[in-house]
Amino acid sequence: MAPQSMFRAALLVSFSVLLTVVLGFGLPALLNAIMRMLGLPETSVTECIVLIYAGFVIYVASPRIPRGSVEDKDGEGAKELDEFHSDRMKVVQLDVCSDEQVKKAVEYIKGNLDDSQRGLWAVVNNAGVSTFGEVEFTSVESYKQVSEVNLWGTIRVTKAVLPLIRKAKGRVVNIASMYGRMGNRLRSPYCVSKYGVEAFSDCLRYEMKTWGVKVSVIEPGNFIVATGILTRDIVANTANKLWNEAPDDVKEDYGKIHFEQYMALMRSYCNSGVKDMSPVLDDITDAIRSKRPYTRYSPMEPHWWIRMQVMTHLPGAISDLLYF
Repeated sequence: MAPQSMFRAALLVSFSVLLTVVLGFGLPALLNAIMRMLGLPETSVTECIVLIYAGFVIYVASPRIPRGSVEDKDGEGAKELDEFHSDRMKVVQLDVCSDEQVKKAVEYIKGNLDDSQRGLWAVVNNAGVSTFGEVEFTSVESYKQVSEVNLWGTIRVTKAVLPLIRKAKGRVVNIASMYGRMGNRLRSPYCVSKYGVEAFSDCLRYEMKTWGVKVSVIEPGNFIVATGILTRDIVANTANKLWNEAPDDVKEDYGKIHFEQYMALMRSYCNSGVKDMSPVLDDITDAIRSKRPYTRYSPMEPHWWIRMQVMTHLPGAISDLLYF
């Protein structure tokens, strides 16, 4: 494993050097050629590099630019929410996999709106489950169970409340994941469901533009330790289930040593990630309250953000070499 890690590190360094050379010489040369064609003074290499670096800093490192907030007509609604007045909160138990329960929840919402004609301002589809396992160890039923909550639950709830959201020209906020933009070993059931959430959200956004409804996707990175979604007990129970239910020929081909290595990898993730959920909550709040919410929010650590950009923008042959 150590030689592979060193090889990948060397590839990342080499890629960074290559990118620096391309930006340092290729891009300025191209810009100078464009300037000559336009009859404008040629810019210098230094100015180009400074401009590119400044743009990167502004995009990644600077605070979010204020885009206005949606408030109640007299401002009292926002004040009460800030003060967490419990009398403004209504709680209803809901299984997003049940058509009947979703229908009853919508009726409950309608019955508790001050003015049903004004509709419902926002829905946040946050219900989610996760599992892991290599493809040949994962049953089709496991794929269905994860997608039933993460994908079909999101679609089911959204469709049910959408007439109310349209009346209010409100917001649909869907919680996806960085694994809705890139895959990884052992995570195919989760990735399949979250890729679906991304696609559904895009299609819905196109359709809702005419109605003035904004659709946003939140793509959290690694918040395992903050959410407790993966614990050592969960890993142990899932590992036993995967091995015990796997076909004999699969167990023979892969071998117990290989299987245990990957289960050890999953155990190592149990205490990983960001401990504070504030970045995710802040992005959800912005998606609900901003007059011009972003299409996508990516609350994650810098190295995951870079990995996501590499895997979604570079040729697969390059990203595969760098990360797999």
